[in-house]
Amino acid sequence: MFIIMKHLKILILLSSLIIFAGMSCRNNNGGGDSPKPTHVTTPYQPIIPESFPVMSVPEDNPMTVEGVQLGRRLFYEPLLSGDNTISCAACHLQELNFSDPRKFSIGIDGLEGKRQSMPIINLGWGSQFFWDGRAASLEQQALGPVHDPLEMHEDWTTAVAELQATEDYPDLFFKAFGTETITKELTTKAIAQFERTLISGNSRYDKVIKEGNGVFFTDDELNGFDLFNSERGDCFHCHSGTLFTDNLFHNNGLDADFIDKGLEKVTGKASDIGKFKTPTLRNIAVTAPYMHDGRFNTLKEVLDHYSDGVKNSATLDPLMNHMGGIELTEQEKVELIAFLKTLTDEDFLENPDFGNPIQ
Repeated sequence: MFIIMKHLKILILLSSLIIFAGMSCRNNNGGGDSPKPTHVTTPYQPIIPESFPVMSVPEDNPMTVEGVQLGRRLFYEPLLSGDNTISCAACHLQELNFSDPRKFSIGIDGLEGKRQSMPIINLGWGSQFFWDGRAASLEQQALGPVHDPLEMHEDWTTAVAELQATEDYPDLFFKAFGTETITKELTTKAIAQFERTLISGNSRYDKVIKEGNGVFFTDDELNGFDLFNSERGDCFHCHSGTLFTDNLFHNNGLDADFIDKGLEKVTGKASDIGKFKTPTLRNIAVTAPYMHDGRFNTLKEVLDHYSDGVKNSATLDPLMNHMGGIELTEQEKVELIAFLKTLTDEDFLENPDFGNPIQ
């Protein structure tokens, strides 16, 4: 069946090339299609919480209403996969903070990935993406999963040809970018625009922090908040600021010896062995399993690790300078979990503007 699908994709590719050759001839001869209207886009202003820093948007990919709408459509588009069955959203579910409840995502060939899918949230403030930082931009990040044999397993030439052969995508690309000629670069630019709109900053925590809104922490939540930001709890160093991540890479003591070398695979530096990107803690209560390899199923297991499971190695982060762990009490774990749950933003998880527009 897979071989048959590939043959069909090749036929689609050839057909689309023939169609565009014919369109080019008609346009060059001054007959046939009516001229396209002037290309005008509408600037998109993302809704950024007051406490958040300024978002840096690439000059060559400004956010527009048309680009965001196209990116949202492409994020949910199964044509980008080799057998037209899965999309980006298949491994990034909105109700789960755009993450995957499985330890490892399953690609179109039934093969497991090698790492847990990271949440797609507040990425407009990031600079290196994936657990090992191998993508320098959201545009680069969107390229990888399509041709990855463990994920969508499609070559970009065929994926673009399938989009080109549809009735509506050429027009949508014209509206977003001023051209009906679809490329992988424009496709990933559109997806990146949509991903920059996925901003979460309206949790109960945020409402408590804002003065005069009548929302307060419970005793357990307040104790957890204090512990989180204390030298004893020592969570705030890596999960810092309003984004609850330093966007850096750390060896947090998961193993003494690493099969997955993490950042070292990208940089080639021995000093980076076992370092992985700090994930945000926003909506952390709905993003299990945890860590780059999904080894922990609950927040309690995560805290058990930091309490007494930290393993020493040559690259162990200096911030993890507690022998074996920080030795939390069971009550302190309860309080920390209570606080972490206040970071859940239901409005974000249920926002219809982020849902599947194809349905």
